[in-house]
Amino acid sequence: MSSKILMKGNEAIAESAIRAGCQAYFGYPITPQTEVLEYMARRMPQLGRVFLQAESELAAINMLYGAACAGVRAMTSTSSPGFSLMQEGISYIACSMVPAVVVNVMRGGPGLGNIQPSQADYSQMTKGGGHGDYKVLTLAPSTIQELVDHVGLAFDLADEYRQVVFVIADGMLGQMMEPVELPEMRELRPPPAWALTGAKGRPKNIITSLYLNAPELERVNQELQAVYRRIEANEVRYDTYLLEDAEIAVVAYGTAARIARTAIRRAREAGIRVGLFRPITVYPFPYDALAEVAGRVQEMLVVEMSAGQMLEDVRMATCCRVPIRFFGKMGGIVPLPEDILAEIEALAQGKPALVAQEGA
Repeated sequence: MSSKILMKGNEAIAESAIRAGCQAYFGYPITPQTEVLEYMARRMPQLGRVFLQAESELAAINMLYGAACAGVRAMTSTSSPGFSLMQEGISYIACSMVPAVVVNVMRGGPGLGNIQPSQADYSQMTKGGGHGDYKVLTLAPSTIQELVDHVGLAFDLADEYRQVVFVIADGMLGQMMEPVELPEMRELRPPPAWALTGAKGRPKNIITSLYLNAPELERVNQELQAVYRRIEANEVRYDTYLLEDAEIAVVAYGTAARIARTAIRRAREAGIRVGLFRPITVYPFPYDALAEVAGRVQEMLVVEMSAGQMLEDVRMATCCRVPIRFFGKMGGIVPLPEDILAEIEALAQGKPALVAQEGA
């Protein structure tokens, strides 16, 4: 590993992808992730790799699809409205069983919204935002170092399962700067045997998402579901903080989780036994691990920069065995540690929530 350098999140995403062997990048500028595209525009041609600014997010995702079918490591990045436009292409990629990486640096919505940080794309990213019965392995970093690590991991997981993999971030992670250690540059891998590289004396490969025969399409769907079961069995990731003796568990991911850690430290100083459960894979969600936590704490506080989209998964995991309170900020507002601390204190003292939340 190299020594630490100071990098903006978006630029760290791009450099990590390059070092992971990304051979082709397709994208369209949209705040707050445009620096990914700008960085790729400079670095990829320097290395003799493919960079192309598409005419739209629709074009970018279908270019990604084509490059993935050719067997190269390929990536696109976008922000919330652009991610919505990509859903049809993502569904095609999932059904075609080719590896690809998509990074979504979320912003406030719905609609055009604003360019402030948000976590309101959670449901779209974790439940399969396009048509059909598909899901996407989704990594949720909370630091710039994790952005670096997870982008590289996303390429490996995409290859392992021949599926699209998401990295879910937000405008704060994309725009902030932190010291990071970058991995060494990897060798570019050759195209796999299934790739569309020309027959060259072997039987031709066919990659498609069109199956007009219903039993054949059901067979493809069954193969996909088997892949998802493997992912759910092998790729669940989560982190905990001061949870061993906790009476209150805060559940949060990404930026909300790193802010919650500060609030938890302050609450501990005040004698409140509180800890953090942080999902790292938001699909597959760590249901079993959170269920175990629910069996030994008295209450839970779910913190999100949304109206409570992860809250539904927390409820499913705990089966209502423990009282759950929700605290969320919407529209691009980032909660402060003081906000979360006040909710923890109210919970510890048996007081009602300080801010009424529809999600609760």
